[in-house]
Order: sequence, then C-alpha cells, then structure tokens
Amino acid sequence: MERIIAWIKRYVSPVFLIMLVAAFILWYISKLSYTYTTEYTVKINTDGERYKVVCIFEGIGTNLVGYHTNFSKSVRIPLSELKYKLSREEGHEGMIIIDPLSLQQAIAVRFSDVKVVSIGSIPEIPTPGSDD
Repeated sequence: MERIIAWIKRYVSPVFLIMLVAAFILWYISKLSYTYTTEYTVKINTDGERYKVVCIFEGIGTNLVGYHTNFSKSVRIPLSELKYKLSREEGHEGMIIIDPLSLQQAIAVRFSDVKVVSIGSIPEIPTPGSDD
C-alpha cells in the first residue's frame, strides 16, 4: 500500500489534483441548475393527525436538494384549508376523506419554488375530537 501512495506522490501533481477537484465541483454545480423530477415522502400534520403522502416534485436541482433536508420535518396543513367529506362506508364512519386536489394545492403553497406534479394515496383520518 505504501508503494502505491509513493508512486502517486511521485507521478501525480498536487496542482492536477486541485484542478480535478475544482472541475468536479463546477460540474456538480452546473448539473444542479437542470430541471429534475423526483419522488419524496412528505409528512403531514392535519389538526394533530399525522400521515405520510408520496409526492412527485419537479424543479431545479438546487431547490430539490434544499427541500430534501426539510422533508424530515412535518408540514402543518389545517383541515380548514382542505376540501373533505365524511366517509359513509361501513366500518369507516367518523373518518374524513380528504380531496387529493386540495391537498396537492396546499402542499404546493408550502413548497413554492418547486412544482408538485402529483400526490399518492391519502389515508382516511379520524374526525377531530373523535375517540378513534
């Protein structure tokens, strides 16, 4: 192993290594300026009920990388901002069915510099104040 390190020190210039690292950093920065589409799981808190929704986002790479660090936090969306209806299915009484389009718009407002292309399935949540 020491032979390899000695060979590298003898034949590879430190200036070359610095320029190689600089070129990589510039290439990476330029790639982040492109538009990408990616999938993230967003944690949502609606009036104390927590659930996850898979979302497809489209945006510039730097914005997506910036939001990637924020997806560990829960996004608060009050029920008053959403369109919903009460479930009438047997065994699901007292559950709220949230309209996907209204949830997508509420998420889009909170992530303004990226486009929310679509959202996945939304679980039913209990009616606030119910004992479920």
